[in-house]
This record gives sequence, C-alpha cells and structure tokens, in this order.
Amino acid sequence: MNVNYDRYEYISVKRDGDILNITLDRPQQYNAIHHELHRELADIFYDVALDDNAAVVVLTGAGKAFCAGGDLKAMQRHAEDYGAPGHYLSSVDAKRIVYGLLDLEKPVIAKVNGHAIGLGATIALFSDITYMADHAVIADPHVSVGVVAGDGGAIIWPQLIGYSRAKEYLMTGDQITAPEAARMGLVNHVLPAAELDDAVRKMAQRLADGPRDAIRWTKVSVNIGLRQLAHSILDASMAYETVTLRSATHKEAIEAFAEGRQPVFQNL
Repeated sequence: MNVNYDRYEYISVKRDGDILNITLDRPQQYNAIHHELHRELADIFYDVALDDNAAVVVLTGAGKAFCAGGDLKAMQRHAEDYGAPGHYLSSVDAKRIVYGLLDLEKPVIAKVNGHAIGLGATIALFSDITYMADHAVIADPHVSVGVVAGDGGAIIWPQLIGYSRAKEYLMTGDQITAPEAARMGLVNHVLPAAELDDAVRKMAQRLADGPRDAIRWTKVSVNIGLRQLAHSILDASMAYETVTLRSATHKEAIEAFAEGRQPVFQNL
C-alpha cells in the first residue's frame, strides 16, 4: 500500500530508497511535544505499518534536539485557557504511541541527534536500535514537574538498565550523558555528532538489505514480552500520570516554569 504522509505538519517524512526517515519537526521548540505533534505521533507508526515501500525507519529530531519532551509552555497556556492543568495531552494518544512502536514489525532506529527528554526519551528507548550523539543527554524528568513517569518510562527503563537503577533515574529525573547511557546499556551506540548520520545510514541499509521477514519477525518475537508488560502496566501508569497532571503539584510546576523560578512543592 502506498502511504501519503502529506497530512503531517510537525513530522517530516523522507524516503531514501527502502529507508523511511521520520523527523520530529519543531526545531525552534527543540521538538517539544504539543497537542498536535502528540496526535501525529499517535498515528505515524500505524501509517508506516501499511507502507509497502518502507523496510526500515530512522527516527530523529530536526535541529539541535531529538525531543525536549512535553511542551510546558503549551501546557501552561492550555491550563490558563481551561482553568486547570492536566487536560492537554490525550492518554489514548499516549498509549497509541507506545503500542505503535511495539506493534510495528519494521525495524526502527532512533538517531538521537541531541537531548532526549521525557516522552522523547521513551520514544527513543522503545525504538529497536538507538544511536546517540556523544554530546546529548537522556532523561525522564516527569517527577520534576510533579508528574508520574507513566507514558512508557516505567515499562522500558527497568528492562534496559534494571529496576534499582531505573527507579533512581525515574524518581530523580536526573540526566544521563550519552557515554554513561551506553555504558549502562540504555542505548546501543554513542558516536561524535559528525559520524552519526553515516553510522545510522549504514545500519539502516544493512537491515533493509537483509532477510526482511526474518528480521521483522525476530523483532516481533522479542517484543512479545514488552507488549505483555505494556498491557499490564500502561493503563495503571497512565492513570497515575493523569491524576498528577491534574494536581496542585503540577500546577505549581508549570507556573514556576512560566515564571522562570524553581517550583515549591507543598506536600500534604
């Protein structure tokens, strides 16, 4: 089936033979995820699944960042318009992003060209092979804005680096440098930024030229366990995230962000 990607406004799609290059395209906002980009991410992997002309996906970000996570400025504006925080990004779309990556049989290579934060980190880590520029950092700082790391981080981080280490980084939101992320097994490869494009292109072409059915169904087989975990965890973690998105704690966090100050959390 031929797929037309012209309807996407904040994701650019370019073909390189059998390789489909998907780029998060809000460079001035460091590809932060607002409502429209969130909805497009919920759709894109299902469209790719139907694309007979794509064998391998390379996923990256435009400009200096891979993805800065949720767009706090957009969240603040929405909260002001509606009188309360927490009603901005759809939990249905959040689940479709995770399942879209897990269910897509075609290999996905994340080319983390810059910082990958929050949902940006989740998207990179749910990809099948992750390359990271050596200057970049990765983190899931949901807790820093008073929110549960519920949109996939609680699933994928423990599988990659173990439960104790994952809980430390998810409960603190601390950033991890690219070399450290590779050392602990969070990402596959770290390279100087100037070498990243060529290395990813070679791997993508290697997979595209390989035995496609064997490669795809190997991915499917490996992902069975992750899909089972997602089905057992994601509804609960997303519910917890939704509760905290509507809390006074998160309201304080986004107001502090807008005002350029550190939040002061009132724990009752």
